[in-house]
Amino acid sequence: MADDEQNNDDPNFPSAATVEAIQNTLETIVEPEPKPDAVAVRTEDLLPGELVIYPLGGRPFFPGMLTPIQVEGSPYYDTIKYALNSPGKMFGIVLSHAEDGDEVFEAAKLYRFGAVARIMEAAINDEDKQIKLLAEGLSRFEIVSIVHAGPPIVVRVIHHDKLSLNLDLDALKPYTMAVISSLKEILKFDSLYQEQVKMFLSRHNFGEPDRLADFVASMTSSKREELQEVLETLNIRERLEKVLALLKKELEMVKMQDKISRQVEEGISKNQRQFFLREQLKEIQKELGITKDDRTADMERFRDRVKKLALADEPKKRIEEELDKLSILETGSSEYGLTRNYVDWLTILPWGVHTKDKLDIARARQILNKDHDALMDVKERILEFMAVGKLKGEIGGSIILLVGPPGVGKTSIGRSVARAVGRKFFRFSVGGMRDEAEIKGHRRTYVGAMPGKVIQALRRTEAANPIIMLDEVDKIGASYHGDPASALLEVLDPEQNSEFLDHYLDVRFDLSKILFICTANQLDTIPQPLMDRMEIIRLSGYITEEKIKIARNHLIPKQYEKNGIAYTQLRISNEAIRVIVDGYAREAGVRRLEQKIAAIVRKAAVKILEENAATPIRVGKEQIETFLGKPNFRDELPISGIGVVTGLAWTAMGGATLDVEAITPGGEKPGLMLTGALGDVMKESAHIALSYITSNCIQLGADSKILTHHPVHLHVPEGATPKDGPSAGITMATALLSLAKNQPISRCLAMTGEITLTGQVLAVGGIREKVIAARRVGIRELIMPEACRKQFEEVPEHIREGFTVHYVQKYPQVARLVFES
Repeated sequence: MADDEQNNDDPNFPSAATVEAIQNTLETIVEPEPKPDAVAVRTEDLLPGELVIYPLGGRPFFPGMLTPIQVEGSPYYDTIKYALNSPGKMFGIVLSHAEDGDEVFEAAKLYRFGAVARIMEAAINDEDKQIKLLAEGLSRFEIVSIVHAGPPIVVRVIHHDKLSLNLDLDALKPYTMAVISSLKEILKFDSLYQEQVKMFLSRHNFGEPDRLADFVASMTSSKREELQEVLETLNIRERLEKVLALLKKELEMVKMQDKISRQVEEGISKNQRQFFLREQLKEIQKELGITKDDRTADMERFRDRVKKLALADEPKKRIEEELDKLSILETGSSEYGLTRNYVDWLTILPWGVHTKDKLDIARARQILNKDHDALMDVKERILEFMAVGKLKGEIGGSIILLVGPPGVGKTSIGRSVARAVGRKFFRFSVGGMRDEAEIKGHRRTYVGAMPGKVIQALRRTEAANPIIMLDEVDKIGASYHGDPASALLEVLDPEQNSEFLDHYLDVRFDLSKILFICTANQLDTIPQPLMDRMEIIRLSGYITEEKIKIARNHLIPKQYEKNGIAYTQLRISNEAIRVIVDGYAREAGVRRLEQKIAAIVRKAAVKILEENAATPIRVGKEQIETFLGKPNFRDELPISGIGVVTGLAWTAMGGATLDVEAITPGGEKPGLMLTGALGDVMKESAHIALSYITSNCIQLGADSKILTHHPVHLHVPEGATPKDGPSAGITMATALLSLAKNQPISRCLAMTGEITLTGQVLAVGGIREKVIAARRVGIRELIMPEACRKQFEEVPEHIREGFTVHYVQKYPQVARLVFES
């Protein structure tokens, strides 16, 4: 009864009285007396032996069913006309193998069993060839042969319902009562079955087991194949068993549907109840003066924010105007949402809010030394910058550009500066940025408009003087949306950013107190006007000793903590780290080194857990190949021989040695062939070197005929790696001179410098990186331009130690150093 009470208010569910009446009818069923005129009523003896067939595409049609049929302009029109003109107005309805909606004109696509239907009512429209009729199912039949293949389809049939006239009702009564009991259960859950039961009771009674089985089968939602199987089952007991199985499945499905419906209704009712209670609570609180509506709450929150800010006249006036506008707008309007978001941004920004700088040089030095090994020149430059700021009383308005290869610590240096100064830190990357709105914001007319990254950084840091890092400024892009690099000009110019105008805010904000730190791998792609606004600090690569120290103090502890390894479980020796640096991680930075250390730690974790290895696991130089495999690099020994010279080059990944080879492949046609993926500048340097050497062979003690009467092939190894720049000028000239003199160079050295047609040796860049590259391969004697003396002397002492450097101004000095002992 509890279930019935819960459904009393559902208009789609039958009333308790209705259900009770139907159930009472079901419960009072008794074994009926056989009707003396049953044969006459069922008309089995009057059924024709030949029937015109109406194919059915959806579910099978059962005896005892009523179904409306509408035929409009299809071949079935002739079928129904044929049936209307036949004695008794009868035709056969047979399920087809085709899907619902597909027309069937072939008898071969029909099932063997169907039901005889008699037309009770019909409305005919001959003009449109339209017939609407109501058909009643009489009995089932089986097709034995095809009289006419159609359309219309005419078949010869056998009628089988005569078999059900003499039934043993006592033997079938348990099955009948089981079906009725399941039907009573379904009626409790689904109101749709109520109407079908009413219609059945108006024409039949439950004392007819065959009709009961057909009716119950037709009212289920079983598959068409399962229903057709019931239709083809002639034995009444077997038919009732199959129907009972379908009915049990239907009952389980109806119960599950009822359960889901109740859960949904309970959730909806709970949410509705909570909504109404909240609304009532709001009204009660409003009457008592405890709370305000949304607009009032927003207005008070914004005004409270304004009281805490040191606003200039312009933003203060704009905020007041927007608040007045907000007070008259409807809270449900789109304009209210836009204005509210705008005022929210205006009042959340840190107008006049500054953090106090901690300009303690000793503390800053301690933080920088703790966070970074090596980079002494960079740390000294940052301390100088902070010292000047302390004397001035502030360090705002400065823009620092950290330039160096990947993995040398540019981003982490920025974080350390923020810690040392005591300012909030915010980082975002401008690499690949193509829309200037990312910097200066969107105009408020656009959907989803918001301020630019700089204003967002101020909201995030809640201070007007944070340290903002702009990562990858050398990779900034441009598109039809605008040029972000040009937008940065206003942001990074100390003379302009005191009145920075974001498109979204449309109110000027002072950015002059912000310390901007930019990072880049190279300067070539940074626009010159933008670079002029920055103070450049170069971060070169690390030498082996520095990498070992960084790994010991920073990388190994970090990986131990990250992978859950204790120091007592794994020991990595300094010799092992040196092998990793030399054989697996020769890049300027330490990212690859960290990756290799992480690989060792992970493999050690597997050994500890799976192999029960004794701890601590000791990793020395002998075990490195076991953990990391074969080295990626082999020892770089300078190549020697006629026409072979070692140069020094700078790349975005750091310094590198560069071997230049020159030969005469034979032939009488002079010319210069260049290979090795050389860029335009490097090709020009090769031609300049050849022109200079051939025109000065006599002065340099060489035979010019080798270069002027034969083809010359000049190659720079590692041809898959692009190379460019003027630094290899004197290296190429020396290789050509060695070829012309047929004499190898007399010592192990490397050189760098640009050459001109008159033999001048000009300055080049990247001296520190080139010196580190020479140290890595064991070269300790260098030739470089006199103009680079200052750059070499600025290289840290521990890197310069052990080098012999020859400074030259003209190429003949190079020739004497190389070919004279």
